[in-house]
Amino acid sequence: MEDYAIILDYLPLGYIREGHSTFKRKPVAQAIGKTEFTLLELSPKPDEDIEIHEDVYIGSGKREKVSRVNRRLKHEDLTATSRVELQYVIEEIVHAEEEKYVHFFNDSGPISTRLHQLELLPGIGKKHMWDIIKAREEKPFESFDDIKSRVPMLSDPAKLLVKRVLIELDAEPATRGKKKYILFTRPPTRRKQI
Repeated sequence: MEDYAIILDYLPLGYIREGHSTFKRKPVAQAIGKTEFTLLELSPKPDEDIEIHEDVYIGSGKREKVSRVNRRLKHEDLTATSRVELQYVIEEIVHAEEEKYVHFFNDSGPISTRLHQLELLPGIGKKHMWDIIKAREEKPFESFDDIKSRVPMLSDPAKLLVKRVLIELDAEPATRGKKKYILFTRPPTRRKQI
């Protein structure tokens, strides 16, 4: 479960649906969890204003701004604003947790005899995978900048991770083949989690 989430969109009048009046609609927020990138719908506490990109506590115990977590969302359930903000917020999370994601480059391993976890990152094939493995065997990576300097073909390792998270959230449907493997998210349906 997620303890913290970042707000993607806040709808003070709730969802607008054709033929429904605004009477008795309740405010709702869409957010993404900071640990497993879980897409969530939240109900804010009465008289609480929530800002886009705001970090909110959603774990057990006393919550300051959120009264309840309503449900998990799929990518197609997101509002237009949430879809626009999604990539930026994932980038924020990846950069804030740099050590965790550098650890992935240092410790990722084979999934099968033909596929390595590194190959699940967009743009990483066998040649680049071996470049990364060779560099990390000499010395573990310490930061994204260290990865960039020692494996020059990786211009931005953080962006590769963001793209992978978007693939896992179904935000990039053109990449169906390697989507059955989950590295960073908590899928709403059953898929192989590595």
